[in-house]
Amino acid sequence: MIDLSVNKEQLERTVERARGRNIIIPTFAEMKNPELVPEQVKEDLRGLGLWDITSRNLFRITWKNEPVANGGGYGGVNYIEIPHEITGVKARIIALVGKWFPTGSHKVGATFGCLAPRLVTGQFDPTYHSAVWPSTGNYCRGGAYDSTLLSCKSIAILPEGMSRERFEWLAKVAGEVIATPGCESNVKEIFDKCHELTRERGDEIFIFNQFDEFGNYLFHYDVTGHAMEEVLQKELGPEDRYFGLTLTTGSAGTLGCGDYMKQLFPTSKIAAGEALQCPTMLLNGYGGHRIEGIGDKHVPWIHDVRNTDMIIAVDDEASMSLVRLFNEPAGHEYLLEQGVSQEFVDNLELLGVSSIANVLMAIKMAKWYELDEHDVVLTVWTDSMELYQSRLREMHEAHGHYSESEAAADYSRYLLGQTTDNMLELSYPDRRRVHNLKYYTWVEQQGKTYEEIMRQWYDKDYWPNMQQQLPEIDNLIKEFNERVGLVK
Repeated sequence: MIDLSVNKEQLERTVERARGRNIIIPTFAEMKNPELVPEQVKEDLRGLGLWDITSRNLFRITWKNEPVANGGGYGGVNYIEIPHEITGVKARIIALVGKWFPTGSHKVGATFGCLAPRLVTGQFDPTYHSAVWPSTGNYCRGGAYDSTLLSCKSIAILPEGMSRERFEWLAKVAGEVIATPGCESNVKEIFDKCHELTRERGDEIFIFNQFDEFGNYLFHYDVTGHAMEEVLQKELGPEDRYFGLTLTTGSAGTLGCGDYMKQLFPTSKIAAGEALQCPTMLLNGYGGHRIEGIGDKHVPWIHDVRNTDMIIAVDDEASMSLVRLFNEPAGHEYLLEQGVSQEFVDNLELLGVSSIANVLMAIKMAKWYELDEHDVVLTVWTDSMELYQSRLREMHEAHGHYSESEAAADYSRYLLGQTTDNMLELSYPDRRRVHNLKYYTWVEQQGKTYEEIMRQWYDKDYWPNMQQQLPEIDNLIKEFNERVGLVK
């Protein structure tokens, strides 16, 4: 359960800060259904860019932004169906598109889900605390952005091996940026830095750890889950069935949408993915990899492992090679020759590195279960190539010109040639093994209790009770906005 106890003294200071800085906080209901957003806010948004540093952009934390950089309103869920010429399978694979969130990634929603309940209860005091965002990339970007919009001080922590674009952007937005040793899979070093900051700065900091903050899970359970439901309402024909979803895990927060979808479609599958070079769930964890933002040599506290049906490991060489196929001129020309539409080729920049991995997972799932044209698999494009142009330049410098023959090889090997290796359909003991991997990180290192790790597994009400807190959180947000007094 998320602690929703109220600190009245700190809440009063937070209300005064919000009133003085013209801050209105959206509810989860408004993020799911922007039609509920106050008209005065919609009017304000017409003059604002998607990434502008202004509190009104809190109301753009939704899957339903008009897909434009400036002045957009709201529409339907942003999603795209991936053509069979790309996937090589009969099944329909549909992806929600994260680029049209502020910061270019849906992680800004996960950070809002963590910060907002702490603000409206007065647990986090923006006049005193600094919000610490430990991350492998997009989460700390989203945290720094939300903190700035909510007039809070922020500290971003991420591995030094992450893309240059992340650091350049954070330098302009975050109050402080700390680079820790290693790459995507070096999360213990991030946790160690959090402990160091706690020793040095005491109660001046408030750590929002994406791997154990259930607000991350709840955002995706509620907002992303409902977005997926709406996509299916639009796309499922009378003979179609929703089969399941495939998502790589970093913090595992996005997997929360799978829990929501299973409540609607009890026979549907949830596949959790990781890099083959760092197979934590598959083979208990080791190594480093190049799929930024996923695969962290531990199982996140907020991962409902008992609800996970399959593990899929994706070769990082496949993701990185497809980055070139999808973004180099020779790759575009070759895909057009294979019958891929110009419209889809023009949209390939919407896939970041982990988004490509999510698609590869969906292809592997479709092949494993021999899905046909009536089966629908959902996934998410977390971010876009806007955040990885430096990686593309690095590959160009390292490997030279990308040729048509290389495009043909990558297309045949990594798309049409995807196989069902490095996959595990989970039995009950398999799920328990993966869940037990939480113990070393969370109980022995991070101060969680043995009793709670057992409750996560055995208490059937553990996850539903948390999900049922959403109306209470929304009521607290409404009460906060009423006290601030800016909503007409």
